[in-house]
Amino acid sequence: MAPDRNYLTTAHPRNEWHCRNLQMEYVDLYLVHWPVSMKPGRFKAPFTAEDFVPFDMRAVWEAMEECHRLGLAKAIGVANFSCKKLETLLSFATIPPTVNQVEVNPVWQQRKLREFCRGKGIQLCAYSPLGAKGTHWGSDAVMDAGVLQEIAASRGKSVAQVCLRWVYEQGDCLIVKSFDEARMRENLEVDGWELTEEERLRIAEIPQRKINLGKRYVSEHGPYKSLEELWDGEI
Repeated sequence: MAPDRNYLTTAHPRNEWHCRNLQMEYVDLYLVHWPVSMKPGRFKAPFTAEDFVPFDMRAVWEAMEECHRLGLAKAIGVANFSCKKLETLLSFATIPPTVNQVEVNPVWQQRKLREFCRGKGIQLCAYSPLGAKGTHWGSDAVMDAGVLQEIAASRGKSVAQVCLRWVYEQGDCLIVKSFDEARMRENLEVDGWELTEEERLRIAEIPQRKINLGKRYVSEHGPYKSLEELWDGEI
């Protein structure tokens, strides 16, 4: 969202500097984007051994909590954290994360993580609910799923609307992105109707595969030598 909405995600805590840069007194939500630390200015893969620095989860979260205590962030959270990483964080956090922002869509439904987060009072926030089709890392798997296309056709809805409605019905908050006015309006038209139980069951049977694997953070030079290590086997 635009800065005047006091909303910020995916940043490393640098206290007042970020707020001054955004010309705001505070942000509503401040997230640790990935459980990875890089040297300042290094954001694009491929990364080298010199780009990575050790990820000190405790120190990072202490800085996030300080942002919250100073009133610079009304809420703090994380993104791309597995159940195991959340358990580690909760073992020492004095302020638990409000949000865990992760990939959620009918092709990657996150049932285990959602159940864990619900039990800990953490709101799951869905990014790429349509599979990020057309991006450098996205996939057509969601928008081209036959089950979703059949449900959409039978209900007089678009596949995007079926996806967004499904995520909404899981109790997750949503992040959608479009620069097209017609699609923006379409994205808002997920209220006032529900999927049937039969449709929910059909969606639940869609074969699962994670789309955003985060391969750029897997390296013999970094903290995660494999995708299994990055996601703690939760893929």
